Parts: sequence; C-alpha cells; structure tokens
Amino acid sequence: MNWEQWKPFYLRIVREMGYSVEKDREASRILRALLLESDDYILKEELEAVIGKKAYVFGAGPSLEVALEEFEFSDGTLISADGATSALLDAGIVPDVIVTDLDGRIPDLKIANDRGAFMVIHAHGDNVDKLTAYVPLFSRILGTCQTEPLDIVYNFGGFTDGDRAVFLAEALGARDIILVGFDFGETVGRWSKPFLREHSPVWESKRKKFAFARELLQRLEKNGRARLRYLRPGL
Repeated sequence: MNWEQWKPFYLRIVREMGYSVEKDREASRILRALLLESDDYILKEELEAVIGKKAYVFGAGPSLEVALEEFEFSDGTLISADGATSALLDAGIVPDVIVTDLDGRIPDLKIANDRGAFMVIHAHGDNVDKLTAYVPLFSRILGTCQTEPLDIVYNFGGFTDGDRAVFLAEALGARDIILVGFDFGETVGRWSKPFLREHSPVWESKRKKFAFARELLQRLEKNGRARLRYLRPGL
C-alpha cells in the first residue's frame, strides 16, 4: 500500500480517533533525525533480505500464549508486534523482526534486539517522548510513520502494530503470512500493555483500533499479493 492508497484510510483514522496530522508529521521528522544521528538505521532493502516468502506475524491477543505452546514456527520469518515480543521471549523464542511504537516492555524489546532482532520503530504524534528516550538504545532500526514517507522513514500502510506488521511483511516479499494471536475480541491480551498483568476487558479506544485493524487486514487479504491465514489454537 503506497501513500496515495493509504492516505484515505489515514485521514479517516485521524478524524475518528482525534489524532493530529501535524503532530504525526513532526514525529516522523524527529524519528528521521534520531536515526541519522545514531547512524544505526537500515533501509527497506536490508530488511527485505531478512523476510522470507513465509512469515509468522505475532499479535498480543489472548490466544498467543496457547499458540506458542501448541505450534512450531521454525519454517518462516518471525515478526512480533510490540508487546508480543515479551510472550515470545517467555517461550524461549527470539523474533527476527519487531514492529513497535515503543509502547511495549522496553527491556524485553532491548533483549530481543541485542539477540539479533531487527527493529521497525514507528513514529506518531503520541510517542515523541518515547522516540527521543529509546531510539538511541536500539540498533538495526527501520523507521516507519503514518504520514507521508521521508527518505529513510517508510510508510507501508497499517495502523496498529499488529496489522502494520502484516503490511510490512507483504510489502517486503512475504507471500504466505500466518497471523498468530490476532483475536480482535472482547478481551485484550496481557502482553498488549506493560501495565497489564492479566487479560483485560477491551476498552473503547482499543475496540476502535481493533475495528480499523480488521478492516485493513481484510483489504490486504482481498487486494494484496500475499495469502493471509489466521492460526487458531484448539481448532
């Protein structure tokens, strides 16, 4: 999904969620400056070389832990969405790629990065403080944003960490994408936010995000080049 295709969805999201386009743009400029300052960023071609034709994308839904116990994931690229990284580490798995807006458990993201995971760090108007504090801690970073892309800060489409990770995988060459821990139900998985210690009833803003994520994934499933499959534990 290029910028012109993504722009109508983005403007809808901004309007319905109450976000600021200018703050999002400023965040992308700040991320770009931080990447240039650190000189430890990567280009999309470098990450494209990491992502294989088959990819597992791990969301932080309640079914994630059961899936990690039931299934093997050794035959594809492992891409974790933010907080799902903590669940993977708990299961003894280091993802190949982490897609994050730095809303997860930073120590776990750092551990996975130090063990070889590539970072895809996303800029938006609400995480500028986190970008400034945490981007210098990481290495092998691909920058992304949700406004117009800037040379080394990309926009592959997608809104939440989970669906954005799927869009990233599709854009960089995966053709068989298995979604793990994507539940979109009435319960938020305990790995979704650092302040959660157990699964939680979904709150209103999260419900809206789930709805956008579902819609975007349905669009990708219909119009994208990859086959999307949902892994459902117990079925």
